[in-house]
Amino acid sequence: MTDTTTTTAALDEPPLYRWRWFALAVILAAEVMDLLDSTIIGIAAPSIQEDLGGTYTSIQWLAAGYTLTYAIGLITGGRLGDIYGRRRIFLIGVVGFTVVSALCGLAPGVGSLIGLRLLQGVFAALMIPQGFGIVRTIFPPRELPSAFGLFGPVIGLSAVLGPIVAGALVSADVLGTGWRMVFLINVPLGLLALAGALRFLPESRSSHPLRLDVVGMVLVVVATLMLVYPLVQGRELDWPAWCFALMAGSLPVFAVFAWYEVRKQRRDRSALVVPSLFLNKAYVSGLLVMLIFFGAMAGLMLVFGLYLQLGLLYTPVRAGLTMAPFAVGLALGSALSGAVLARRFGRRTLHAGVVTLLVGTLVLYATLGRHDLDLTSLQVVPGLAVSGFGIGLLISPLFSFALGEVGHDEVGSASGVLNANQQLGSTVGVAVLGTIFFTLLTPAGGFTHAMRAVLLVVAGLVVVVFALGFLLPRRLRTTEPEADGAPGELADA
Repeated sequence: MTDTTTTTAALDEPPLYRWRWFALAVILAAEVMDLLDSTIIGIAAPSIQEDLGGTYTSIQWLAAGYTLTYAIGLITGGRLGDIYGRRRIFLIGVVGFTVVSALCGLAPGVGSLIGLRLLQGVFAALMIPQGFGIVRTIFPPRELPSAFGLFGPVIGLSAVLGPIVAGALVSADVLGTGWRMVFLINVPLGLLALAGALRFLPESRSSHPLRLDVVGMVLVVVATLMLVYPLVQGRELDWPAWCFALMAGSLPVFAVFAWYEVRKQRRDRSALVVPSLFLNKAYVSGLLVMLIFFGAMAGLMLVFGLYLQLGLLYTPVRAGLTMAPFAVGLALGSALSGAVLARRFGRRTLHAGVVTLLVGTLVLYATLGRHDLDLTSLQVVPGLAVSGFGIGLLISPLFSFALGEVGHDEVGSASGVLNANQQLGSTVGVAVLGTIFFTLLTPAGGFTHAMRAVLLVVAGLVVVVFALGFLLPRRLRTTEPEADGAPGELADA
């Protein structure tokens, strides 16, 4: 009787998409393009500034401008995929991203480059959120942890390898392109991603008809701009009162956005952000952890790259290679966490990663204090390698924890909000930590003083992440949540 029932259930299951792992590879390739572009500025910016001019604030905008429009557009990008088809929107994003990358490589001035970076973020916002939605529709529940588990190490490694690749490309000066090659390299990568998407990505969309939430989109754009613009521009303007008024005013606008989304969902179930997501404890906890974690890491990577070049006068390639231990540690931590530790120890793996990251940050802080501007690349290896290993332990299972209990009807909104949250955290991190660094660059303080102050702030944020980690589920889910919201099967702990 049991065999007959099992056989019948198996026959009722939809056939698996045979190219699902190839499709995942295409999606991850798009993630790599995006993350390389969001992390190159820390290395490429001094060369850009030398060639095109601009201020320290221009450097911040080159980094924050991309992540700002990316964060703002991600939620709408996820919704467009729900409405018009995720494959179709993904293809539009890839084509636009590739074309604008080529234009970035040809930019005649710093102002035009900042504008193109803003546009580049828009197309990334169309491209990236479709990936999570497609993965959720083509992989069976038992394979989802493995599929989502690849996002963490790929994202982490891309974020860390970005400075290394940027340094190599700038220093190689291919055909006299200098810093421009960090953008032009996206052209062949984009063409490969486009070909792979046309061949392997299936079409998918939401199971119920949806409409664009224009009012919600406008509210979230206004609120985000009110928060981020004064954070980046305030230092150069000597912090006029309107900067603080704008930042404070963003909070009630976000509150109005939340209120409107609840009403919109009750009225026609087409809210830009599905309010029920914020009743999902695992998802909300993941958002909080990612917001602070990615903010700390994005700000740190930008500032450390600038410190190596502007303070220690390293060449771009040396600055990039100096960060290599960070990448190696992250790769090892991700592999160990994804393959063994996260499934066996669950949330304890995340906490182990946070503690390891804190130790590495404090080691780096002490190393800089000991050697100051006589610092060599070898002397930062312990601090960077330990920090990278800790990030690897943390980041590999984080997406699985956050998305493991999200239902199919919420996946478009969930993936958009998750990515937007990550990018908003990165934008704020670049703005805040960059502002701290440049503000402390005084004759009395100097580069090492400013860099160590940033490291202390990062250490404090890491402690906050440790505390928030207790809000995450103790173990990873290995099956879909039930329709009524009951939990699925838990991985062994």
